[in-house]
Amino acid sequence: MKFQAGKRRKAIEYEKALVQYWKDNKTFEKSIEQRPADNAYVFYDGPPFISGVPHHGTLLSSIVKDAVPRYQTMKGKRVERVWGWDAHGLPAERYTEKKLGIHSRKEVLEYGLEKYINATRENMLETSSAWEEVIDRVGRWVDFKGAYKTMDKNYMESIWWAFKTLYEKGKIYEGEKVLMYCTLDGTPLSKAEVTMDSGAYQDVTDPSVYVKFPVYLANPRVEDGYNNPPDAFLLAWTTTPWTLPANTALAVNPGMDYVEVLYMGEKLIMAKELVEKVMTDEKHQPLSYKLGRGFKGSELVGLTYQPLLGIDRGENAHKVWAADYVSNEDGTGIVHLAPAYGEEDFELAKQNGIPAVHVIDQNGFYTESDWKGQNVWEANKPIAKDLHERGVVWKIDYIRHSYPHCHRCGTRLMYRAHPSWFVNIADQRELMLEKNEPINWFPEHVKHGRFEKNIEQAPDWNISRDRFWATAMPVWKSPTGKVKVVGSYAELKELSGVELDDYHRPWIDEVVFDLDGETYTRIDKVMDSWFEAGSMPFAQFHYPFENVEKLEKNFPGDFIVEYIGQVRAWFYYMHAMSIALFGTNSFKNVIVTGNVAGNDGRKMSKSYGNYTDPNELMDKFSADSLRFLLLSSPLLNGEDFALQDKEVGDVARKLPRLGDLTEEGVESFIGIFFRSGDPDEQIQVFQELQDLFPMGGK
Repeated sequence: MKFQAGKRRKAIEYEKALVQYWKDNKTFEKSIEQRPADNAYVFYDGPPFISGVPHHGTLLSSIVKDAVPRYQTMKGKRVERVWGWDAHGLPAERYTEKKLGIHSRKEVLEYGLEKYINATRENMLETSSAWEEVIDRVGRWVDFKGAYKTMDKNYMESIWWAFKTLYEKGKIYEGEKVLMYCTLDGTPLSKAEVTMDSGAYQDVTDPSVYVKFPVYLANPRVEDGYNNPPDAFLLAWTTTPWTLPANTALAVNPGMDYVEVLYMGEKLIMAKELVEKVMTDEKHQPLSYKLGRGFKGSELVGLTYQPLLGIDRGENAHKVWAADYVSNEDGTGIVHLAPAYGEEDFELAKQNGIPAVHVIDQNGFYTESDWKGQNVWEANKPIAKDLHERGVVWKIDYIRHSYPHCHRCGTRLMYRAHPSWFVNIADQRELMLEKNEPINWFPEHVKHGRFEKNIEQAPDWNISRDRFWATAMPVWKSPTGKVKVVGSYAELKELSGVELDDYHRPWIDEVVFDLDGETYTRIDKVMDSWFEAGSMPFAQFHYPFENVEKLEKNFPGDFIVEYIGQVRAWFYYMHAMSIALFGTNSFKNVIVTGNVAGNDGRKMSKSYGNYTDPNELMDKFSADSLRFLLLSSPLLNGEDFALQDKEVGDVARKLPRLGDLTEEGVESFIGIFFRSGDPDEQIQVFQELQDLFPMGGK
């Protein structure tokens, strides 16, 4: 077969005509139907957030998701490609709230939950058309009509089954831990979703304060309410003055050396090795002081100090405790503990019965103290200054550091003790590491680098959210605290007699049932959307309620691809879910791409104006040129790449173009290249195209 060159046409003409040709002739469908089901190559498509918009980053992954399955199709494999939508969670909710002019969880409840859920569903259904147009434009073959959505009734039922299965295996438990918490959205988040992108951490300037805690060395606790002058002050350092109203303890390292420092008539106690660093003025110039008695930290353990703000937090509060994690690398060697707002503080408090006091509500406002009613972040610096004026704070420094922010709304996160539900990662960590070994990672360094390190360091997975638009947690409780976990809609109907058209909130919240003489009501939490995304290998098939054999033949998947941020997100959660449920890895081969940056090297952003709309770029230079550039760029080695319009244009000038072929030649090319499974015929096509359109030896 010989191809004939024809009259040159613009890329926008022949590429769109080619897409239409594929649709009219059902070329994609035939490429699947003509290949046997027992010779399948299984591809999992990670679902993008339906509320997002297509951009160069999502186009990159779509291009790879098209190139690899096409190659496997050419080798005679049957490669089914079904689109998926991540339609739940904070991205969807924030999208709706922006349209409604709502700015917080509190305002959602004031607006009305039923109206809010209906509006969110409608928003999720109206955004898919824009995606389909761009995916068609870039030349990707994928089944949009059969797309699964995490908000689908069947998908959510599979999530219920997974939750109950893990609960009955003892892999899901209810507990209270200190978690990253967004006060605007009113919900905890998981570390992995916050750390998946570096943009969630922002540099902020905070006051770091040195706080004087009065201590009575001779008489640890006097009955007249600490009216006697203190013998000394324990000098504690903290970068979170907002936690000081919740102080209930101090911690020292029992094996570390401490010393009394005499300054301006007061006796300050701190770690010996930190004295020179601490004893400077606010311009970091050395102060004049004298050293007093030295001793080990163990001598301080058990002492009682005067409550910081005069509020006695009860038995076992306001004491000094031993903690090996206290170091002399910075601060004073004495750590202020507010157990409700610190991970290590909370664990120490649980071990020793130290009170954990909440002074801030779920929306981020103080419920007591002199700052009652104020927002925690607005009050942070004023608290430091106010306590300094009172003489409680000895000195204020300011530090510039990286601090986590909500990856969806941009609000600064706080660490907060919060009742949640968790998947026990600790007990399956070794198996997760073991089952990572057979996975083929590209680039290879990710395997024992970022992915392995993430597994090694991952805490138990917080899977509950105090939100609205997501799969409802299938947990019902009685007044005495008994728990009933439901694993299917049929089981719920058997218990309650109720069958719903929609199992979202608020309708599912109204379903109650009686069991063993008690009335059970559903807890008002919903599932983490990553639990849903990580369940896609089986939930897309409504497993185990149907398609059991299909899952068995399609699991583990042969291939997945996403950008580097998903190593800590979708890749990790899918692996965690698969190990927990099935004891094995859920994918065999994975490509990790880098990040596509704007033309100035910064993250692509409309506000920066540092990139050209992908549709405009493809219409000008051709989708083939964009595909070729991205596929041949460092992105496919997991490295970042700044997309320059000029480089797409350079490729367009060199790339062989179907637009230069006659109509007959185009049809011949399509017929062999995309529908034939004969490698010899396809090689012949490449050779003839190379002769017709030489590319400088490529």
